[in-house]
Amino acid sequence: MNKPDRRTIQLSLQDHQTDIAPLHMRHLFETDKQRFENMHETLHGLLLDYSKNRITEETLNLLCDLAEAAGVAQQAQAMRSGVKINLSENRAVLHTALRLPADAEPVYVDGENVLPKIHHELERALNFADNLINGHYQGATGKRITDFVHIGIGGSDLGPQVAVQALQPFQQNIRVHFVSNSDDAAIAQTLAGLNAETTIFCVASKSFRTPETLLNARAARHWFLAQGMPESAVGHHFIAISSSVETACDFGIGEENVFAMFEWVGGRYSVWSAIGLPVMVAIGGANFRQFLNGAHAMDEHFFHTDFRHNIPVLLALLGVWYGNFFGAQGHAVVPYSHNLRRFPSYLKQLDMESNGKYRTLQGDEVDYHTGGIVFGEAGVDCQHAFFQLLHQGTRLIPVDFIIPMSSPYAVGDQHRFTVANAFAQTEALMRGKTLAEARSELSYLPEAEQEVLAPHKTFPGNRPCNSILLDELNPFNLGMLAAMYEHKVFVQGVIWDINSFDQWGVEYGKVLAKTIEPELAQRQPLHHDSSTNGLIDYYYRCTQPLTGQKNPS
Repeated sequence: MNKPDRRTIQLSLQDHQTDIAPLHMRHLFETDKQRFENMHETLHGLLLDYSKNRITEETLNLLCDLAEAAGVAQQAQAMRSGVKINLSENRAVLHTALRLPADAEPVYVDGENVLPKIHHELERALNFADNLINGHYQGATGKRITDFVHIGIGGSDLGPQVAVQALQPFQQNIRVHFVSNSDDAAIAQTLAGLNAETTIFCVASKSFRTPETLLNARAARHWFLAQGMPESAVGHHFIAISSSVETACDFGIGEENVFAMFEWVGGRYSVWSAIGLPVMVAIGGANFRQFLNGAHAMDEHFFHTDFRHNIPVLLALLGVWYGNFFGAQGHAVVPYSHNLRRFPSYLKQLDMESNGKYRTLQGDEVDYHTGGIVFGEAGVDCQHAFFQLLHQGTRLIPVDFIIPMSSPYAVGDQHRFTVANAFAQTEALMRGKTLAEARSELSYLPEAEQEVLAPHKTFPGNRPCNSILLDELNPFNLGMLAAMYEHKVFVQGVIWDINSFDQWGVEYGKVLAKTIEPELAQRQPLHHDSSTNGLIDYYYRCTQPLTGQKNPS
């Protein structure tokens, strides 16, 4: 018997949503004592509890049917085997190949097995990192390297930065810094206090033409020479991660210090490649290999597990359920870990740059919602910020709680307090508080005051969340966690029939900036809209006293 087509399943899901919408999760838990047992999955050191969602087994079956009808399994196989599924750029999408072992089955792009090249570049980067850590690679004046400054932006910055921060307990003896913002405060504050003789600069840009990155790289180069270092030392203290060796060499970087980027890996999926060099420098080669191993373990789970028990697929389907059938407009990600405080920023780029599209693969305009608004911050801090809206606001915003079960720091009762708060928030979002419960809490007050105050202390509950528990935050588990979200985003893109691997919307503003920048440098006739013209004119008038130029007006 043939499976229903996608449209038929979508209609069934709409009818099912109408039926299930009045149900409260309190009732679902009260009537099914095995709900947690039936709605959680484990993989190595990771546990996903998705029982606190507005779903039943029928919901899950229909959503899994939707994934099957959309061709998720077929597209996943196409991705991992090197098919050029990035149609608008005619590129393969092979970030999963970056974490394959060297003896894995070949992966071909344009007839070439790319695994040897992947592992060649990986070994080069790991060797360079280890030589920095053990002091074999020294500065031009013979001093040991103490600081590593990574200059990139977007995917060339966020993934490595988050990993270095998350894995702070595993860090070796070199301080790793990141510069991405073109605002001069970023590079100025990073350079302050550094010693040119003991600093390595890493410039990460696939084309070696990324404007923000080159602006900061040139500023770093100027600073380096201004510290009294000779021009001949640039090639020793500056390295590059790029696919344009010639352009990097023109900057003054030696060819032996240019590490390759691959055309078939997008920036936001590239931390597993040489782009992860700052991670290698921070935590060492052995730990970085564990990071890759964790991602590969999640890949194996994703590619070989049926949808009903597939962790990334379940997360993706729940996101589709709320975004397309409940009208949810956002999704919060809350790590109860100070070291994961930047992880929501990484996911914002991964999700919104990948699935913030309004055209299908065929170029047609969609008539449904695609990627939602992703935001988040570290708990417990965020409980005193945006959790008010999650609990009592008018918008439905599902939440992912990411909670390490142990801490390497062992400071008092801090960790237990933090975990207790995370668990309590998941329960509070699910249960809510009825008017009767609020009145009971206020029984010590006069009845008239109870009647006034009780409605303000009620919570509707029935707010969905996932709990993602890690036995500890280590390189392997972080690799699993990041790969899990990569696959989640991919599955949603397949279901929405969009290309998750291009980002043309990012490019347009860059093109316009190339016109505006010379107009800011020197007064000239303007041909923009009146608002943009007015903004440029105001900038010019504000900066004229600094340059000594006179305002023609």
